[in-house]
Amino acid sequence: MAMVVEANVHQLVPYDVSMKSESHKRRRDSSADQYANCEEDKADAMIRAKDIQANLAPEFPSIIKHMVPSNVTGGFCLNLGRKFCDAHLQEEDTTIFLEGEGGKSYPTKYLARKSGLSGGWRCFAIDHNLKGGDIVVFHLVNPTTFKVYIARVNGSQNENGALGLLKLEACVKPMNCKNLSKGGEEMKNQVLKPLLLDNPEENSEKNMVIHVTDLGTRSVHSENESEDLGFEITDGIRLSETVVDFKEVKSFNDFDLLVNGLVINCELSKRLQIKYYELCCSQKSFLHEHLLDGLNCKLVAGMLAETINIADAIRASKLTTSQNDFATWENTLKSFQGLGMNVGFLLARLGRLVTLSDKSKRVKVATLERVNAEMERRSLEAKLLEVKETMNRLDFEIETLEMNSENLGRVFEKMATAHW
Repeated sequence: MAMVVEANVHQLVPYDVSMKSESHKRRRDSSADQYANCEEDKADAMIRAKDIQANLAPEFPSIIKHMVPSNVTGGFCLNLGRKFCDAHLQEEDTTIFLEGEGGKSYPTKYLARKSGLSGGWRCFAIDHNLKGGDIVVFHLVNPTTFKVYIARVNGSQNENGALGLLKLEACVKPMNCKNLSKGGEEMKNQVLKPLLLDNPEENSEKNMVIHVTDLGTRSVHSENESEDLGFEITDGIRLSETVVDFKEVKSFNDFDLLVNGLVINCELSKRLQIKYYELCCSQKSFLHEHLLDGLNCKLVAGMLAETINIADAIRASKLTTSQNDFATWENTLKSFQGLGMNVGFLLARLGRLVTLSDKSKRVKVATLERVNAEMERRSLEAKLLEVKETMNRLDFEIETLEMNSENLGRVFEKMATAHW
């Protein structure tokens, strides 16, 4: 049955009910398809996030968080989960750094009672264009730093590249300095097969083979040979050609941070590298030279950075610096020393400063005690003067009574024997 509706003042247009039903059906089908595609994208993002997590260093904890609107708009707050926070994060509020895939570090405020991140998280979310539905992997590489990886709900070639680098890092990690320095036959002409990225086009564009030659020397070639990639492995970490003795370091330009056969200069800022170079020069040796073998590169970099921070704090300390600060620095340095760091000279300086601080505090305590003693002496002198005055008054009274005692005796006797 056909109906007529008014299109405008001058024209009537026929309108079929069956057409309306078909239109509604198409819209419903389109909405259903969009919902299905959205759910499929979310599932795909979660698979990629779990793949990223599976390739992270297992010695450090990680957690996957699904971004909801409250995480990336409006309030910009992120709950990390009570169980994870109780197990791995500090019990009090502190600053936690988020390091994005670009290497930039973002300070955020960690609220222990709420098990989440607040101030600073907004800046990170906006800079990384986080959207609702994105999956974020947080990798706790040290007690106050998360390395952050993002699996976007709409997919990204950058994620594939990041995942490939993670796999490459996992492949290269077992190659420590001992294996490289031996230069045995098993290392000669060894080829690390390239890890294929998830995007086939990227594999064709950069079909890269990494050759490890004898004595640990490495060269990288691409198909077009147009760019010399030097000794880059991932994130700027590179294999060392030789083991350098500190005596051979003539200037900062010769100074490299060598850990397990890898040069990890990129893990520290230029400023921290210079400060660490100065510390090493003061002791005429690499402070990390005798660290235990096999320590994670990022863990070592964190130790070096913290050693530099403590050294700066020691030099900036005052007599008024609290004993708690001294104790914290001492405990941290002793922990590093147990792992092989040469920090004995810092502990010795710290010990002398603590002794001087204790003497200074003892002077203040003794001065206060003397002030109290002086006040007590004055109080006692006032009481003594009062006692002396009382004694003088009593002496005068006794003397007067003694002078009149004979007359008092006669008067008493006369009164006692008087007639009634």
